[in-house]
Amino acid sequence: MKTKFVTLLASVGMCASLEAQTWIWYPGDYEIWLGNQMNNRRTERGAFFPPFWKTDSHYVVVEFSKEVDLPVAETIRLSVEGRYNVKLDGKLQFGMPERLTIPSGKHKINIKVWNQITPPSIYIDGQTIKSDASWKVTYEDKEWIDESGKASDTSATVYMDAGSWNFDSEEKRPSMFRLPCKPLQAVSSTSVEKGVLYDFGRETFGYLDFGEMKGKGKVRIYYGESKEEALDTARCETMDILSVENGKVTDRALCTTRSLADGHYTMESNKAFRYVYVVCDSQASIGKVTMQYEYMPENYRGSFQCDNDLLNKIWEIGAYTMHLTTREFFIDGIKRDRWVWSGDAIQSYLMNYYLFFDSETVKRTIWQLRGKDPVTSHINTIMDYTFYWFLSVYDYYMYTGDKSFVGQLYPRMKSLMEYVLGRTDNDGMVQGMTGDWVFVDWADGYLDKKGQLAFEQVLFCKSLETMALCARLAGEDRDVKLYEELASSLRKKLGPAFWSEDAKALVHNRIGGKQSSTVTRYANMFAVFYNYLSEEKQQLIKQSVLLNDSILKITTPYMRFYELEALCALGEQEQVMEEMLAYWGGMLKEGATSFWEKYNPNEKGTEHLAMYGRPYGKSLCHAWGASPVYLLGKYYLGVKPVKPGYEEYAVTPVLGGLKWMKGSVPVPGGEITVYMDRKTIRLKADRGKGYLYVSARKQPRASVGEFQKISEGKYRLWIDSNEEITVRY
Repeated sequence: MKTKFVTLLASVGMCASLEAQTWIWYPGDYEIWLGNQMNNRRTERGAFFPPFWKTDSHYVVVEFSKEVDLPVAETIRLSVEGRYNVKLDGKLQFGMPERLTIPSGKHKINIKVWNQITPPSIYIDGQTIKSDASWKVTYEDKEWIDESGKASDTSATVYMDAGSWNFDSEEKRPSMFRLPCKPLQAVSSTSVEKGVLYDFGRETFGYLDFGEMKGKGKVRIYYGESKEEALDTARCETMDILSVENGKVTDRALCTTRSLADGHYTMESNKAFRYVYVVCDSQASIGKVTMQYEYMPENYRGSFQCDNDLLNKIWEIGAYTMHLTTREFFIDGIKRDRWVWSGDAIQSYLMNYYLFFDSETVKRTIWQLRGKDPVTSHINTIMDYTFYWFLSVYDYYMYTGDKSFVGQLYPRMKSLMEYVLGRTDNDGMVQGMTGDWVFVDWADGYLDKKGQLAFEQVLFCKSLETMALCARLAGEDRDVKLYEELASSLRKKLGPAFWSEDAKALVHNRIGGKQSSTVTRYANMFAVFYNYLSEEKQQLIKQSVLLNDSILKITTPYMRFYELEALCALGEQEQVMEEMLAYWGGMLKEGATSFWEKYNPNEKGTEHLAMYGRPYGKSLCHAWGASPVYLLGKYYLGVKPVKPGYEEYAVTPVLGGLKWMKGSVPVPGGEITVYMDRKTIRLKADRGKGYLYVSARKQPRASVGEFQKISEGKYRLWIDSNEEITVRY
C-alpha cells in the first residue's frame, strides 16, 4: 500500500521558517535527487523512457557546520542519512556518535556526511542546537595538512545556507518521501470482448488495486485518458503486463515479483488514466479493480465565482488540472512526459500564486530544473526555456518576498547566463546553434525557427533585466551594471531590427540582417505585456496582430496564456472573456474533465486525441491548460503584487462582461478577497497596503478613504487597513 507516508506532507504548502527544526541538506541537492526519481518513472507502452537532457546528481560528500555559544553544556542527538564523522572544534570524535555533549562556551561543530545513494542530510536535536536553515554547508572544505601537521586555511571554501523542506521530525527522513494516496472506486465497469473496461469518471492518477486475483497467466492492463485509447490495445500510450502464478505476481515492466496478500495486489508504478481496460488469460482472474489515487495535498486558497456557470466550470476544471499536475514538482502532463519542463513550469508557478500559493514546490522545481554546473546545454535543451527559468526566479521574489532564495540561487543564475552570453552572435542576439532546440510553440502551420527570432530576443532582453534585478538582491553590484548595460543595448536594437512600418508589427525573424515578411503573434504579445513598445505601437499591434484572424492562430493553451494576457494588459477583458468561454468551453463540450495540451476547434472526434504522429499522443491533462485560473485572478479580480511579498499590492477589478464576480487571491499570511458587480466593489486585504483602481464615469464613493482622480474616468483609492472596504460607483 502507498498510504503509509501520508503524514510526511502535513504542511506542504507552508514556507519553511529559517528557525524551523528540520532535516537539512546541500541546497538544490535533494530537489535534484527527488526530480530524478520522478523524471525517470516515465514509461511508453511498458518501456523505460528517461529524460533526454543532462541528468545531474547530488553531491555525495557534504559538510555541515555550526558555530555555537552555550551558557551551559548541552547534549545533542544526531540522525544522519549516510556515513559520517563529527568534529568538535577541529577534533575528530570517535566513530559515528549518535549523541554528542558540547561544553559551555564558544564551539564549532562540523559533520561530514557521505551518501552515494540519497542526498547527505542530517537532523540535530538538542536543547538549543537544532538543525535548521541557518547551518552552513559545503561540498568541498578545501582543507589539507602540510608537512608540519598544520591544517590549511579554508577561507576559500564557499559555504551556503542549508537547504530544507518540511521533514520536521527524526522519523520523517527525506529519502522516505512519498506522496499520499487515498482509495477511489470506478464509477462503472463494462465487459468488452475478452476484458473489462473500467471508467473512473474523470482524469485521475495513481496505482491500480486488484482484488481476488488468482489463477495462472497474464493480466494485460491498457490505460486511456479516453475510452478509445484504453480499448486500442495496439496503440495506447501506456500499458502494463502482470504474470500471476503460484500466489505470486510479476510486474514484467519492472521485473519485480511479489506475493499476493489474500488475493490483493497494488501496482508498483503509477499511471494517469480515466479508463482502464483489463484483459486476463483464461486461467487467471480478478474479482475487483479499484485504485489508490496519488496526490499532492494542496489547499485551494484561491477561489472564483461569477454569474456565468460555464466560466465557473472552467475555473473549477482549471484548478483540478493544476491539482493533478502539481506533484513533487510542477510537471507538464500526467500521462505521457511526467517531466519537469521549464516552459510549462513558469505558467504553473503563476497559476499556483492564484490558487495554492505553494512557494516550496516553486522553489523545488526551480532548483531541479537548473541542476548543476558546468552548463552544457539550455534548460531542457530549449533556448526559450532557459529564459523562462530566469524570469521565474524574479516572479517568485515578487510574489513571496523571499530574498534569501534569490541569494542562494544567484551563483547558478550567473553561470547559466554566462553560457547564454557565450552563444550570442555579432549583434549580441541569440540564434539557435548546434544542440539547441528553438521551440516557441506547437503550431498548426509553418513556424520558421531560423536566424534571429524576435520572440527569442524579447525573452533574452527580459532575462538580462531580471539578472540585473537579482544581482542587486544578491549584493553583486558589478554584475548589476553589466546586466543593465547588456539589457539596455539589446532593447535599443529590438525596434530597428524587427519593427515593420508596413506590417505595423514586429516581424517574426531576421536572417543575415534582413527582416522577413512573416508576422506571428509571439514576439508581439510578449513585447506588449513587457511594455517594450510605445503606447501607439501597442495599439497598432492589437489591431494588426492580436485581433487579426489572418495571422497564424495559436492552438495551444500554452501560448493562449500569453496571447490573452497581452489582450488583458491592453484592456480587452470582454474580448478575452469571449475567447475563454469559446476555447476552454470548447474542450468541456468535447467531454474534457481536465484541460488539454492542445485544442483546435476545427478538429473532430478522435482527431482531438492525436499528436506527435500518434493517435493518442496528446496529453488530456496538461499544466499549461489551466491558465484561466491565473487570468481570472490577475486580470478580472485584478490582484497583483507591486512590491515583493505583497508589501504593496494593486487591485484593478474588471467584470469583462460579467454581471458579478467574487473570489479570493492568496498572499503571504492571508488573502485578498474581491466582490464586484455593476454598482459595487467590496475589498478586504489581510495584509499589506495598496491601491484599488476603478474605472467610472464619476468619482466613486468609498466606506473608508477618498478616491483620487488619475485621468479621465480613472480613479484610485489608497488602502492601508485590513477592514473590508465598500465602494459604490
